[in-house]
Amino acid sequence: MDEQQFFKKLNSLCTSKEIFDFLSSLEVMSDTMASGALQRISEVEVDDNGLRNPEGVLENEVFRALCFQFEFESSKLSNTGLLNALQALIKLHIDPQSTLMASLLSEGKERLDKGQLTVKNLCTLGESLLELEGPGCVMLEQIVNCMQEKDVEKWSPKEMVMVYKMLQVPAREGEQYQDLLDRLNRAALNIVSELSPTFTSTMLNSLVVLHQTQAVPLVTALCKHSVKHIPYFTGDELVNVLEAFLYFGHRQEIFTEALETHVPKCIFTVHPQTVSKIMQYCCQKMILSKPIFDAAAEGFISDADTFTTDQIAWYIIPFGTLNYQPPSASSLFRKLETVLHSRFTHFQPRTLLNLLHSCVLIQRYPVNFLPKIFSPYFLQQLQAQPPGLDRIVTFQLTQLFLTVTLECPFYEGPKLLPKYQVKAFLVPHSSLDVHLLKRVKTGLLYLLKKRTYFATEVSTPYFYIVDIEIKLDEEGFVLPAAQCEEVHRRIALCVDGQNRFCINSHHLLGEEAIKQRHLQLLGYDVVQIPFFEIESLQNCRKMAEYLHKKIFPHTYTLGC
Repeated sequence: MDEQQFFKKLNSLCTSKEIFDFLSSLEVMSDTMASGALQRISEVEVDDNGLRNPEGVLENEVFRALCFQFEFESSKLSNTGLLNALQALIKLHIDPQSTLMASLLSEGKERLDKGQLTVKNLCTLGESLLELEGPGCVMLEQIVNCMQEKDVEKWSPKEMVMVYKMLQVPAREGEQYQDLLDRLNRAALNIVSELSPTFTSTMLNSLVVLHQTQAVPLVTALCKHSVKHIPYFTGDELVNVLEAFLYFGHRQEIFTEALETHVPKCIFTVHPQTVSKIMQYCCQKMILSKPIFDAAAEGFISDADTFTTDQIAWYIIPFGTLNYQPPSASSLFRKLETVLHSRFTHFQPRTLLNLLHSCVLIQRYPVNFLPKIFSPYFLQQLQAQPPGLDRIVTFQLTQLFLTVTLECPFYEGPKLLPKYQVKAFLVPHSSLDVHLLKRVKTGLLYLLKKRTYFATEVSTPYFYIVDIEIKLDEEGFVLPAAQCEEVHRRIALCVDGQNRFCINSHHLLGEEAIKQRHLQLLGYDVVQIPFFEIESLQNCRKMAEYLHKKIFPHTYTLGC
């Protein structure tokens, strides 16, 4: 039987018994056919839990005869036969210390030393060594050195992906292989459209591990190509892709749209780690996707008891960060409270604080857990967990405390001691848009005639910083900003640039929403000046007219 007929028949067989019966019917076969048979056996008999039927395979006479010949005739084998057999036997979990494996590895090493292996051979050997010995294998560096002498342009997608995987091993050596990587990155750009879901994910993961931030054209092409593979990625593969998007700061609307189609269909079957990574991606990219968030809420309600504490946190935190409550919010937060009651002590202190802080952003008050959060014991735990009580932690603690003070007057538990409180809330992603502020100030000057009638970036006794403050007396007249007596009303202008909204939307982020809510509770008249209302205003007069309508609709008229 010629090889083409052999492999066609072999690939139609689905059990090791069928394969052994088929092999027994042959009088002779090449080493390539024999190694192909071992590979097929590994495909049908090995799953995530290992070899399904060890005795039926390893004790079979045909299998033992094949192994005997591979062991004692290794020097006569073709490169393909030798290396495919080695790869198959590793997958079948044959003892690495056995004389069979030692013989094949020794022969492979000898041919590597003599430079007799092709790129395909080198990749097969490298893949086997990674699986057998892990990234610490000494021979991997020798294989990569051989690769440097080869013509990258002629490599197949599989060979390119394998070399990327091998290059991750000596990545700690700095830029030793950067020249090879640069050539590989350029060549890979030409074959992106041919990459399978697995190869796309693996290549993106390698580019992250190898810190290839300069390979922008390749990263962009891979991210764009990944869109069509979203329904076909495994959970781990999709996680790799999302991590690459986050690492390289990449975002594509069509990628989000593909996720919005995919996630609701598989929310009850996909691994929670995959969903938590999708939620993390949306959160860090400020993408409020209601289809994804609604589906994640349903998945949480159904299966949260089986989630890890980190998965629980990443399912919930984005709801607060992006200021969104799904239709199932009542059931979602009831489930969260149940999970917290049963697993409170399992959470890392910082993870727990992030989780509870995100809840208050959307007016979900974890009152039952705050006595524990403000307890000296928990605060000591926070301090012991690196980086300790940094500004982010003390900010979150202070905002939690301010929230229960303003919004939960019935709370009678422990208070947060002043030494743990910050003096001002500074949120990086909600920072003031200086260009927008300048335009508003110009409009106010036109409206009020004097710069002394308003103040910018005003610190309050309540930790918040007001973008622009205007003071009015009892009759509604504007007072000088420096005046402290006879102040009847304080107007807080919130100059909200794009960075205070979810991406491509007019939906405020949680941090800005809670700030405006708290300023109102503290007695301010809050006036929102969002970027999308003023970006089309062309001159000072139009800006002044807009501000007049927003700030003084009844008590002040715009002069000529």
